[in-house]
Amino acid sequence: MGMKGKIALGAVVGIVVIGAVSANSGDDSTGGSESSGKGSSSSAQAKPGGGKESAKAAEEKKPAFEGDGQFQVGSDIKPGTYRTTGNEDGMCYWERAKDASGEMDSLLANDNVTGTSYVTVKASDKIFKSSDCNDWEAVDTKAKGSPAAKMAGDGGMFRVGADIAPGTYKSTGNEDDMCYWERAKDAEHGLDSIIANDNVSGSAVVTISAKDTYFKTSGCTDWKKTG
Repeated sequence: MGMKGKIALGAVVGIVVIGAVSANSGDDSTGGSESSGKGSSSSAQAKPGGGKESAKAAEEKKPAFEGDGQFQVGSDIKPGTYRTTGNEDGMCYWERAKDASGEMDSLLANDNVTGTSYVTVKASDKIFKSSDCNDWEAVDTKAKGSPAAKMAGDGGMFRVGADIAPGTYKSTGNEDDMCYWERAKDAEHGLDSIIANDNVSGSAVVTISAKDTYFKTSGCTDWKKTG
């Protein structure tokens, strides 16, 4: 499981995990009420105030659930948006499933993660599986951070307006179509989640809209905002 293949998205070819299918539509505002924890390595986050607020923020940074295991949605974990950070070498694997049969037909979405991944678990999901990932944190999708103007090219997923600022970004010196980028409207990871994507050799230039929700990057050189 977790192998990557190529599919055609209009005239654009992008990497999508085998077995990922279009999930039910839904916005990304169903995240838990907990504050997101530390930001990705290439972004700055707003720091909480002192006193009781700091204590509350520290308490809310506790992991929502561990990075290894199968979790029943509704009893083990609540529907919402979650994030795992600091994963290396693509060993982190997760999947959303509509039942516990373990069969391919039950798979709603999945991914192998290097860096950061955001995933929205829907109330209609039955099982969330995570293997070799760092702990998952609940994300407040309405919270704003201090968006950065650069990001690691293998950093995974970045939340637009919180982790990174909208704008035009450039990544240079990519080889053999190994650089993959994706603009996404949500973190459900279905085919309907993708706004645009591409595999790139050489220079990659992409404009991230303020209306985008996430930007995903894998196997690219670092991105810098050019406009």
